[in-house]
Amino acid sequence: MVATSEAQISEPLIQVVDLSKDYQLGDNVVHALAGLSLDIAAADFVAVMGPSGSGKSTFMNMIGCLDRPSSGSYWLAGEDVARMNSDELAAVRNRRIGFVFQQFNLLARTSALENVELPLMYAGVAASDRRTRALEKLAQVGLAERADHQPSQLSGGQQQRVAIARALVNNPALILADEPTGALDSRTSVEIMALLQQLNAEGMTIVVVTHEQDVAGFASREVHFRDGKVVRDARQVARSAREALDELQAEAA
Repeated sequence: MVATSEAQISEPLIQVVDLSKDYQLGDNVVHALAGLSLDIAAADFVAVMGPSGSGKSTFMNMIGCLDRPSSGSYWLAGEDVARMNSDELAAVRNRRIGFVFQQFNLLARTSALENVELPLMYAGVAASDRRTRALEKLAQVGLAERADHQPSQLSGGQQQRVAIARALVNNPALILADEPTGALDSRTSVEIMALLQQLNAEGMTIVVVTHEQDVAGFASREVHFRDGKVVRDARQVARSAREALDELQAEAA
C-alpha cells in the first residue's frame, strides 16, 4: 500500500498555477495551455477530458515532466518542477511518475518480466533486486504466471497489465495514463479501469487522459479542458466494474 505522508495531505501532490505553453507554428503562435490552474491531491483519481486541441495532451506532458511550460508554476510533491533543467526533469520522471500508454509500448522480443524490469535497469538496480520487484508488480496486476511470455503471446489486456506493472515498479507517487483503453475491447477496458481503481484504492494517485465518457466514469473526478483552460471540474460517484460489466451483458442480450 502506498503510504500518504502528512505533507501530502496538507498540500496537493500536483499544483499547477497559471500554466501556459505556446508553440510557434510558422508565423502563428498556438496557445496550447492558457493560464491553466489545477490542484490534484494525493490518492486522487482524475479523468482529464476535452476535444482535440483542448490542451489535455500538453497538460499530460507538463505534469509528466516531458516538457516545460512557457510560463507559470508546477509543483510535484513539493518540488518546483517548472524551473528544473532536462536532467532534473528526467530524475523526477524516473523517481515519481509511472506512464501507461494506449499502445502499451512494450519491447516485442522481451519477456513480460524483462519489460517490467526496464525502469529498474535504467535506475541501476541490481539484477536480483530487479527480478524480485518486477515479479512482485506482475503479481499485483495478476500476471505472475505470464512472466516469461513475450508480448506476442499475450492478449491486449494482458499487455496493458504488463505496462501498468512497469509503471508501478519504481513505486511512483503518480500514474499518468494516456488513453489506456484505446486499443482494447469494451470488456477488457472495464478490467483495466477496474485495476486502476484498485490501485487508487490502495493509495496511488492516477490521472487518465481519455476521449471516452465511459472510461472517465471510473474516476472520482472529471476535469474538462477547452482552449487550454479548465472549463469544468467536478467530483462524481465512480462507476463500478460490476455495473459496467452488467451493462455490457445487457447490451449483448
